[in-house]
Amino acid sequence: PLSSKRGDSVKRAVPPNQTKNCCDIATMAIGPFARIIAQVVVPLLATLARAIPAAYGQALQNARKAGMNPNTVDAASSILRKTLSKEEALQILNLSESDASLEAIQKQYEKYMAANDVSKGGSFYLQSKVYRAKEMLDQYVEEQKQEETKEKNDNNTTKSQEDATKQ
Repeated sequence: PLSSKRGDSVKRAVPPNQTKNCCDIATMAIGPFARIIAQVVVPLLATLARAIPAAYGQALQNARKAGMNPNTVDAASSILRKTLSKEEALQILNLSESDASLEAIQKQYEKYMAANDVSKGGSFYLQSKVYRAKEMLDQYVEEQKQEETKEKNDNNTTKSQEDATKQ
């Protein structure tokens, strides 16, 4: 009885628990499938995120054992490391291995930190690289000093033992 002369559709009351159009029905059907897909994909990605670096590390170890060029292996392994290598640190601070003293490291560190000061338009990223390079080289120099001290002590002990055996 609600029809009109112009061909307008009959309007009926739709109960609130029913959807009004087909798009809502499709959306409702996709929801559970999306949840199922997410439940499969997320653990899969988590597993891959752990497995790929482990496999890469294992491949590097196998390459070392097989006698691959050490420079190539070291360059590839730097991808997995969070720290700088000694060579990278020397390159960042523009030092050679023979020039790497605590004073020279500190001088270069201050120079590059000032040049990359963020308040003067410098780069925080470069400052962090300079800081990590200094940190690594300080550790390297300290290890060198400890080795020299140990060698001196070993030489003194050897001389003392030789003198004691002569008497």
